[in-house]
Amino acid sequence: MISTPVAHPPSETDSSYAVVRLLITLVLMVVGASGMYVVAVVLPAVQAEFGVARGVASMPYTLSMIGFGIGGMLMGKLADRFGVMVPLLVGAVCLGVGFIVAGMAPNIVVFTLAHGVLIGLCGSSATFSPLIADTSLWFVRRRGIAVAVCASGNYLGGAIWPPIVQHFVDTVGWRQTYFGLGVVCFIVMGGLALLMRRRPPVATVAASRGGMNLTSDRPFGLAMNKAQLLLCVAGVACCVAMAMPQVHIVAYCGDLGYGAARGAQMLSLMLACGVVSRLISGLICDRIGGLRTLLLGSALQGIALLLFLPFDGLASLYVISALFGLFQGGIVPSYAIIVREYFPASEAGGRVGAVIMCTMLGMALGGWMSGQIFDLTGSYHVAFVNGILWNLLNFGIGAFLLRRTLRNNGANGANGANGANGGLRGASV
Repeated sequence: MISTPVAHPPSETDSSYAVVRLLITLVLMVVGASGMYVVAVVLPAVQAEFGVARGVASMPYTLSMIGFGIGGMLMGKLADRFGVMVPLLVGAVCLGVGFIVAGMAPNIVVFTLAHGVLIGLCGSSATFSPLIADTSLWFVRRRGIAVAVCASGNYLGGAIWPPIVQHFVDTVGWRQTYFGLGVVCFIVMGGLALLMRRRPPVATVAASRGGMNLTSDRPFGLAMNKAQLLLCVAGVACCVAMAMPQVHIVAYCGDLGYGAARGAQMLSLMLACGVVSRLISGLICDRIGGLRTLLLGSALQGIALLLFLPFDGLASLYVISALFGLFQGGIVPSYAIIVREYFPASEAGGRVGAVIMCTMLGMALGGWMSGQIFDLTGSYHVAFVNGILWNLLNFGIGAFLLRRTLRNNGANGANGANGANGGLRGASV
């Protein structure tokens, strides 16, 4: 008797080398995240120096997030063709140059363009989507927790950078701080990128398709592009809501009289709790699936946003910032799991990239929109209400997709039972 060979994942996957590579990826994520979170800390100082409105001062963040989202797709394609080391080296150069150019900016226009093009589009974008994709190819058995650890680097950077940057802004000024950031990012990212030369095992993708697969040509019982569009709208909506505290908490604390340093501490606390949230959400995803995890995170994020309305005391804001981080950290990674669960594996890269890009656009829109609302009303109260409404849209889309999924599963189960009964009747005849 000839035995059928059993496919096993290649030895490189889930290996000690894969774990070391994951740790290097985590550091790269932390360094690259500086391009996303530093501008929120220097926002008050930049606004004062250039003499612009809060909405205009929020534009560097907005353009950097737009560039981050678009650049993630471009850098992902570059990594697919040449390996992840190449986009990382490009990112190291552009992030370093971008910080230095922004630090030398004579006006808000140059400052904004440096963030949008060099820091966002060509710099930080190399350290998110491409690294998540690369990590997923080095792990098979523990892919969920590996991706969660990788994605946590983004929030870990958000926890580390704000207090450091605020310290140097207070002591040497924001321009000198930007110069230092440029040098550090170039040296650290460039050095670590050289350690990522090895390409992922070719057989990993094929091996990963041997497990449970819930995909179909009609995800959620919808046409493929319609389902994709709903996920993209949900991604925009959740991140418009998410951006309000993350982008404006430093300025909000300054307006309340607590000082920018307190706001930087709250932002750091918020993002540190986001790291914990991402890890826990990764474990939850393995148990209940990405869609339910998205709904859980959306509901909890809405509760945290509601708490900002009645409570603005210093101690209260610290507590709410921590809760906000704990509640929303797992939302964005859940979209990648949803795509892998409901869409064809052969299209996962492009579809995940599209949804992640929409979450970045949501962060960009939310940061700008909150600044504009503040300029119109002189308060962040309405901006919080605006975030809550967008969050309701996200929750509504998630609930709609879950309801359709449950309905389709029930119909498929009934059809399967009918088919089985018919087979039994035929056998008895």
